[in-house]
Amino acid sequence: MSPPLNMPPADLVLSTGTTLQTELAARDALDGRRKGLRPLLPFVGPAIIASVGYMDPGNFATNIQAGSSYGYELLWVVLAASLVAMLFQAMSAKLGIVTGRNLAELCREQFPRPMVIGMWIASEIAAMATDIAEFLGGALGVSLLFHVSLLCGLTVTGAVTFAILQLDKRGFRPLELVLAGLVGIIGVSFLCELVAAPPDWHAALFHTLVPELRDRSAVTLAVGIVGATIMPHTLYLHSGLTQNRTAARNNRERRDLLRFSNREVIVALGFAGLVNLAMVMMSSSVFGKSTPGITDLGVAYHMLIPALGMGAAAVFLVALMASGISSSVVGTMAGQVIMQGFVGFSIPVWVRRLITMIPAFIVALSFNTMTAMILSQVVLSFVLPLPMVALVILSSRKSVMGDFVMGKRTVFAGLTAAALIVVLNIVLIGQMLHNT
Repeated sequence: MSPPLNMPPADLVLSTGTTLQTELAARDALDGRRKGLRPLLPFVGPAIIASVGYMDPGNFATNIQAGSSYGYELLWVVLAASLVAMLFQAMSAKLGIVTGRNLAELCREQFPRPMVIGMWIASEIAAMATDIAEFLGGALGVSLLFHVSLLCGLTVTGAVTFAILQLDKRGFRPLELVLAGLVGIIGVSFLCELVAAPPDWHAALFHTLVPELRDRSAVTLAVGIVGATIMPHTLYLHSGLTQNRTAARNNRERRDLLRFSNREVIVALGFAGLVNLAMVMMSSSVFGKSTPGITDLGVAYHMLIPALGMGAAAVFLVALMASGISSSVVGTMAGQVIMQGFVGFSIPVWVRRLITMIPAFIVALSFNTMTAMILSQVVLSFVLPLPMVALVILSSRKSVMGDFVMGKRTVFAGLTAAALIVVLNIVLIGQMLHNT
């Protein structure tokens, strides 16, 4: 079984400093030689990488539009999507830890060939849609921050993405550390924005807990938020990331690995959820009354300047740029896992990056970028039930999971979440047909 990316042999990977240190620390933790919080640290990484997909420029697009159009009313959608994301990312990690294989590989082994081909095609389409939002967002941030053309921004984003992906040759840890740093930049940026534009905390708390969908446009945005928050490609990727780390030697170690993994998922995805909530609250606080209905990130940046000052506007662009670059890296990694798992072969990572960049260049030069970003999230929401249902089915099979088969309550929760997303999509299709 080949790893998700074009990695050198395992013995060469483990010869690099930080990766080797992480592996040794992980083994110490499993053997009970680390105490306190220290046992968790060597296992931190996969969920952080997965969380990048939950803070990509598609989230910026849908969250800014949601806050400016509906104030705090759609915060409950962000919360619900974040909780569902935690459940499914934990399931994906568990699948990889227990079986030693990723979700795409298990789909190829367990499902009929026509179904596998269909899932592969749908997943590749989702990867393309994801990359459009990620790449355009990063390029837009570069373009506005450094006052260069969008084409130049696209080129810079692509070059930086290539450079970060090359860290994979030094083992998993350097790449994880760089992505964790970019995630930190996004989080600190929106903390600064909330300090600069304090939200109405009472209204925010109320709408976080009380569901409301005012009209058809709110339903469309809700579907987009779900598609932007729960990412199909990260469900495949998370199970793949566990393959290249410390392997369990027995069931006791598998239980320990699962415990560490679940803790990391809660922290990393919880952080991503807070960032998304902060985006909506910032947008509502700044744009809800003065500039309602913002549908363009460039407009949002220019409106931030008179509202909060040039500093806050620049911080917004830094966050957008960090989001676009980090999520482009993760999208490429996920694309490799999907291809290798479903069809049994992989291509050089630079070729993969180039292929997924081409549609973004076409869209950037031919269409409205904000509209393309939001529609890409709707596409993701339509594809999303496939990996969700596949995860539930595989996790509930004794032949796949053995003693770690998923309980009935978790199966019910997973199927319910997938069914709700399907219902939202059906409602959205009905609205589209009604408007044509």
